Amino acid sequence: MAAGAGLLAGACGIEGRGTPDDARYWEGKRRNGRLSWANWPGYMQEDRATLKAFEQDTGIRVEYKEVIEENGPWFGRIQAPLAAGQPIGFDLMVMTNGVHLEKARRLGYLAPLDHGRLPNFAANSGLKNPTYDPGNKYTVPFVSGITGIAYNKRHVKGPVTSIEQLFDPRYKGRVGMMADPQELGNLGLLALGVDPEKSTPDDWRRAAARLRAQRDGGIVRKYYTQDYIDAVSKGEVWLTMAWSGDAFTMAGPDVAFVVPEEGGTLWTDNLCIPRTARNPVDALALMDWLYEPRNNALLTEYINYISPVPATKALVAADAAGAAGRERKDLQRLARSPLVFPEPHELERLSYFRRLDQDEEPVFQRTFEPIARGA
Repeated sequence: MAAGAGLLAGACGIEGRGTPDDARYWEGKRRNGRLSWANWPGYMQEDRATLKAFEQDTGIRVEYKEVIEENGPWFGRIQAPLAAGQPIGFDLMVMTNGVHLEKARRLGYLAPLDHGRLPNFAANSGLKNPTYDPGNKYTVPFVSGITGIAYNKRHVKGPVTSIEQLFDPRYKGRVGMMADPQELGNLGLLALGVDPEKSTPDDWRRAAARLRAQRDGGIVRKYYTQDYIDAVSKGEVWLTMAWSGDAFTMAGPDVAFVVPEEGGTLWTDNLCIPRTARNPVDALALMDWLYEPRNNALLTEYINYISPVPATKALVAADAAGAAGRERKDLQRLARSPLVFPEPHELERLSYFRRLDQDEEPVFQRTFEPIARGA
């Protein structure tokens, strides 16, 4: 999810096309019976069962590509054509709340959503009106997740309860951290007892100094993007920053996931439509279809991240009751998991990403981005 320095520097030189006319965006736009969707790996069944069901229900054909590995490079890929008012080859994309989604929103790269065509979202969403997109003007949640700590119980004796254990010299060379500047910065801020959403540039500098000392002390084995779960499962690292869904789905039996006592962060991967999409009405149809609880439950049973549709929990439990053997056990575990269906009091322990304005963004990036690059 991290942006490279070159990509960030190059992106800063490209401006938007001015304030777009949101009120007239949907005039004359119609369903075309097709759409192209850009997403992250691991967010769709291998047999594409969800997409096949959507195509059968609506007659809309979907071209689906797992082309997003990190938010920064993805933004770097789409910024030039969007700034020029050109299509990017996709009608729907998934972006995480944070620096790059905020920049896309601010520069006018996203289509305003027509909520009159999103009745399922209105009726069934449990995640509305987020601070990063008031009124869900440009986005609806696809999945959410928690950033906490995963650790290998064979190598770490006793429970992991605190962020401080990621800084413990006893684990020198056995700690994994995330390369993404915002995730890394959030962890550093929480270690100082600072709420990332309310943090200041002075807090950022203090957190960066702490993270740099951790790195220079040899405690960090590697700064990871997508491959940390395999490393902690094999014992290459003993404890690491981790996303809840990865830990639930892919971790080996010796790996546990915790939200430390200082708290974790809650992030959301969002469905959004590039303003230059050729098939935005079809994209809206897919967005809304995914908010029908039965459709969402099918995908939740595969993804294992937090669903934006609370009614899926009862459906997953019902599916477990009707299953047998290993499938029954897996679905029961899913329905009972606080990592997939957290209670409100559990969400209260989590912080949100800070919404950075255009002046704050480069400061935040310059503060945290060099740490993972060794600078």
